[in-house]
Amino acid sequence: MPIRNDTGQRRPLSRERVLLAALTLADRDGLGALTMRRLGQELGVEAMSLYKHVAHKNEVLDGIAELVLSEFELPTEDMDWQEGMRRRAVSARAALARHPCWTVLLSRSRPGPAMLRNLDSAIGSLCRAGFSLDLAARALSLLDSYIYGFAAQEVSLPFNTPGELIELTGSIMEQFRPEDYPHLAKLGSDVILRPGYDHAAQFTYGLELILDSLERARNATD
Repeated sequence: MPIRNDTGQRRPLSRERVLLAALTLADRDGLGALTMRRLGQELGVEAMSLYKHVAHKNEVLDGIAELVLSEFELPTEDMDWQEGMRRRAVSARAALARHPCWTVLLSRSRPGPAMLRNLDSAIGSLCRAGFSLDLAARALSLLDSYIYGFAAQEVSLPFNTPGELIELTGSIMEQFRPEDYPHLAKLGSDVILRPGYDHAAQFTYGLELILDSLERARNATD
């Protein structure tokens, strides 16, 4: 059925509506489920109607990559470089968690304005802080490898809440004797099952280690 507004009138298609629907579909059902036919069904129109707004599926994929990237907070000229990189990293991780289809970002060969702004602002922030262009490129590569790597790990973890993590850890620990794997048993009992443990805090800890290391590398080139 065609999607209608509150007055019962059919809502006209637009490029923005098509891309937002594609992002919703890909997040919910996976990138493999995103076809022009399925997208048309999502919007209540024939697939051919979509081609007035997007030329082909690759343009849809480029578009949803841009939507995800637009949720990253970018460093500005008035920010300290570490604060800028910190905000970018934290907001990026949050955006990737909201959009399970984020892997589309890694396969695009036609970067759009959001991707170009993302990279340009990050390089600019580092260079303004005194990083050489070469060191800035290495720093950005390191930061992005950490952000995307952590996001990939999170999306594959078999738990979503602290309660589920506690239940899973307890279940795993029941499957072996503590004396057989003493360090793993101690990690479970003294760290993961300790009140207040927050798996998400591991991201912040690793990020701060990287930022501190990059600061030392920057100072070493002064």
